Amino acid sequence: MAPPPVPKKSAPPKPPSSPVKAAYLVLYNALSAAAWGLVLRGTVATLVGSGPRMVFVSTGEVTKWTQTAAAMEILHSVFGIVRAPLLTTLMQVASRFLLVWGVLFLYPYLAVQAPTYSSMLIAWSVTEVIRYSYFALSLSGWTPRLLTWLRYNTFFVLYPVGILSECSLVYLAAVGPAAAATEYPLTLMPYVLYGVLAIYVPGSYILYTHMMAQRRRVLRSLKAKDEKATQ
Repeated sequence: MAPPPVPKKSAPPKPPSSPVKAAYLVLYNALSAAAWGLVLRGTVATLVGSGPRMVFVSTGEVTKWTQTAAAMEILHSVFGIVRAPLLTTLMQVASRFLLVWGVLFLYPYLAVQAPTYSSMLIAWSVTEVIRYSYFALSLSGWTPRLLTWLRYNTFFVLYPVGILSECSLVYLAAVGPAAAATEYPLTLMPYVLYGVLAIYVPGSYILYTHMMAQRRRVLRSLKAKDEKATQ
């Protein structure tokens, strides 16, 4: 007679999320959404009232520090506070740091002369208002269907607009003020900027495919929930 089967050990229950961590992430995302909302409002109001040449004057400083605060997301990924992949987080944050500190901080008049500064800010701020609002509400236990749709569909337009705008500013810096530098190490800046432009091609592909994969996963989850609800 065969011995009775040994019962399998059940997997240990997943520990509940820390309420402190959850509260921190809700607050961080809510404040970030509000900050980018200010950038968006300032950009649109200035474009309508004064034109693109005044956008940097009115919103440049708040944009710089709002984007700088996003460095916290690298720490969030490193320490496992969120599940965001470190590589894509680094790429997105680093590219924007390059713009606000490596290009526009050194050559601010580019933002005044180039209309792509305004298109970049609109792409950035709309994307971030949607993204941070989505995360803040999701962590609070409520995810509006419209906000989910915006989160996983608007990037089809906003990502190319933002990337092309960023590339145009990097290129203008490389062929303009950076090329005219005569003192070391600023004479190396054109090579650095051309190298950055070369990285944009694979980097953009990685970011875009990452969002496509997230979109497929979320849409499958929503479809499964809808089918379950109709049963």
